[in-house]
This record gives sequence, structure tokens and C-alpha cells, in this order.
Amino acid sequence: MQIRLSSSERELLISKSRIDQLERKNAVQATELTSLERRLTTTERKTSDLEKENAVQATELVSFERRLTSSESRTSDLEKENADLQTRLSSSESRIDQLETENAGKRKVAFYTALTNNGGIGPYNTAITLKYSKVFTNIGNAYNPSSGFFTAPVKGVYYFQFTVYGSGSGPVGVFVYKNNRQIMYNFERYDMIRFSNSLVLELTAGDEIRLVLPSGHSIYDSSSNHSTFSGSLLFTL
Repeated sequence: MQIRLSSSERELLISKSRIDQLERKNAVQATELTSLERRLTTTERKTSDLEKENAVQATELVSFERRLTSSESRTSDLEKENADLQTRLSSSESRIDQLETENAGKRKVAFYTALTNNGGIGPYNTAITLKYSKVFTNIGNAYNPSSGFFTAPVKGVYYFQFTVYGSGSGPVGVFVYKNNRQIMYNFERYDMIRFSNSLVLELTAGDEIRLVLPSGHSIYDSSSNHSTFSGSLLFTL
């Protein structure tokens, strides 16, 4: 019986020892579990924070994407507007170049003259061509003050105007000649008279226009430019 009791005690001691080991092991495991729970809680918190941050970033990203889309759309509209403006500008520049080319190819003809500073001319026994010696404008040099002739440089429609002033020396008047043909006669029988007239004529290159003082008539001019002769090319044909 003593032998069996001793054996039982040894087994009991061994069991207690194993129980102590298991309890220590369980205590270690409980500590480790607690540590793991804390780490898990910390990880879960971090995960929640990251999820919140990701949600905020996602919202911001959506906002950025919308703004980017709006900006890209506006940029596209501006590019289209700019392309349209460039097209219109190119068209305008092309039209300006065309007009400048057309204008450069057109003859420019215009003159304005007055008769003399010396007072009265005439009357004479024969008709004379009036030489308007005071030339104020002679673009194209179509008027010749030495001869009194205007010579059309190109075929076209021309506008002419003249003023005539009398000083009391008899009838006042002028003929208008195209080449050697009289096409107009203006006169007044009263003293100290002034009148004017104008013509629109179709001329070919080389046609000549001049004013002629009829025989027995007189005309007057001074530094005040009472008697004038002018003209211009309206358009070519």
C-alpha cells in the first residue's frame, strides 16, 4: 500500500507540474492574445482611418476629375473659337491682299487746276484753248498745263467739272472739246457772271479733253481762283 501511495503521489506531483506548465502556457497565450487583440484593434483603427482618408481622396478625385473635364471642355471650346477666329482672320487677310492687289492694278487719275493770276483773258478774234497754269493736284500726270489738254491714260469713265467767271468784258463762256469735237457750250451774256458745270464721260486711252474760249468771249481769274478745271477717273472699263 505504501508503494502504491508513493506512486500515486508521484503521479499527482507530475500532474500538478503539468497543470502548472499548462497554466503558465495559457497565461502566456492569454498575454499574447491580448497583445494580438490590441494590435488587431490598432490595425482596425488604422484601416478605418485609411478607409476614411481613401473616401475623402476618392471624393476629391471625383471633384478633380469633374473640374478637369470641365476645363478640358472649355479648352476645347476655346480652341474651336480660336480656330474660327484664325479662319476669319486668314479670310480677312486674303481679302485685304486681294483688294490691295486690285487697287495696285488700278490707275489713279485726278487733277485740279485754276486758270491764271493775271486777270482777264480775251476777247479774241479766234477761239483759243485755255491753259490752266495753276496746277494744285495732278495725280497720274494726265493733265498738261503747257497745252491745256487732259489725256485719258486708260479706258474708263471720267468726271470733269469747271467754273467760269467773267469780269465785264463781254460775253463769258467756254466750249468743252473731246478730241476735235465740241461736246458742250456754256455762256452768259451778262457782266460779272460766274457759272459752273460738270460732265461724266466715257473715254478710251488717248482721248483728249480741253476747254476752249470762244472768239469774242472773255474769262477772268486771279489769285482767288475764280475759274477752275478739274477731273478724275471714276472707274476703268
